[in-house]
Amino acid sequence: MDTLPPQDDVTNLIACPNCDTLHRRLDLPLGKTARCVRCHSVLYRALDLRLSRVLALTLTCLIVFAIANAFPIVEIEVQGIYTATTLVGAAWALYREGMWLVALLVFATTVLIPLSQLLALVHMIAPLSVGRRPYAVFHVMRAIEFCRPWGMIEVFMLGVLVSLVKLSAMASVLPGIALWAFGALTVLLALVLSYDVRNLWIIIDRTPDPNGDRAAQSRASQR
Repeated sequence: MDTLPPQDDVTNLIACPNCDTLHRRLDLPLGKTARCVRCHSVLYRALDLRLSRVLALTLTCLIVFAIANAFPIVEIEVQGIYTATTLVGAAWALYREGMWLVALLVFATTVLIPLSQLLALVHMIAPLSVGRRPYAVFHVMRAIEFCRPWGMIEVFMLGVLVSLVKLSAMASVLPGIALWAFGALTVLLALVLSYDVRNLWIIIDRTPDPNGDRAAQSRASQR
């Protein structure tokens, strides 16, 4: 990994996220990792052009996500009375109890934002995997980066497990299909989000823009 290039060469620069040392980005063999020459932090990994694998994982996440939100998370039985709810139903119950801010946070961090992130990834990766440049590249990439810190499926999963342990002493608790789906979704999301989204910028730059080509042809015809 080279450090800061000469002043007349400012292409392919990348800054270390920890110490801000500037480096020139180089192509790496598959499986290799570039580290900062000062603090040895990971700068980036080798560019993985196998977007079909990431796309398959993302589509699987969407299917599991639909299952997780379509079926009850848990079924609770107290003195012969059965209660079951979905995640959206739990958020709605919080809203009806007057805890609208908590309900909004639960719905946003466990349903709205993860779903938006997955759909944005499909919007980006599906066209790129077949050599086409997606529409609204910059807006969608900003949305993906914005959604990253707010997707809290794993936090929700941990909270549910703690609640199940506490409720098991007072009632009969039966895990629903959605709970197992959320467990699988946590693992799948970790695999999808382990992909360095910054690599998409390089693939985007290498993919021709049909809109730009048409605009150039239009300007040429006007001349």
